[in-house]
Amino acid sequence: MVRLFGYVDVTDAGFIAAVLSIAFNPLFWNVARWEHKTRVLSQVFGSPRAACYCLGAVILMLNCVRSHCFTEAMKSQPKLEGLDSHWAYYLGLAILALGTLFVISSFLALGFTGTFLGDYFGILMEAKVTSFPFSILDNPMYWGSTAVYLGWSLIHASPAGLLLTAVVAISYTIAVLYEGPFTEEIYRQKQKGVKNK
Repeated sequence: MVRLFGYVDVTDAGFIAAVLSIAFNPLFWNVARWEHKTRVLSQVFGSPRAACYCLGAVILMLNCVRSHCFTEAMKSQPKLEGLDSHWAYYLGLAILALGTLFVISSFLALGFTGTFLGDYFGILMEAKVTSFPFSILDNPMYWGSTAVYLGWSLIHASPAGLLLTAVVAISYTIAVLYEGPFTEEIYRQKQKGVKNK
């Protein structure tokens, strides 16, 4: 990892924009925490479902911005000769495909509101999802997304991409530390409410 810094200009404007967009996304998702406490978005949009769909659309757009910034940062930095090979390209393609499988299958298992923090809007699932890919790992959407960026970086033989992928992984790790307990508390309150009836 330390060797990557020798190939990456971390002061490049495109690289900085990519880091900021990567870090901003999980911070922005915390708007949903505010919604859970206040229900302001649900009131503004007329229903929790409409508010969740709007937030989900904004999150998708921010993900597109993040991916664009990531790609532009890679293109503006030099390639790593040792990675500019057929084996690295095909390894990157395989990792990207696996990551895409995890992201898409997570979305299909959770649905739109499950994916985009519907539980923070009071749109709760009946039970914890345990089917694939959740049967293989926790937070498969996050780790699948990280794998997509890793694969994309290998395909482009990009040390900047590898460094940015580490930033993605760190951002998701921090997000999981905050989101996991918060979501568990929401469902604990739901169970408590069911038992009191």
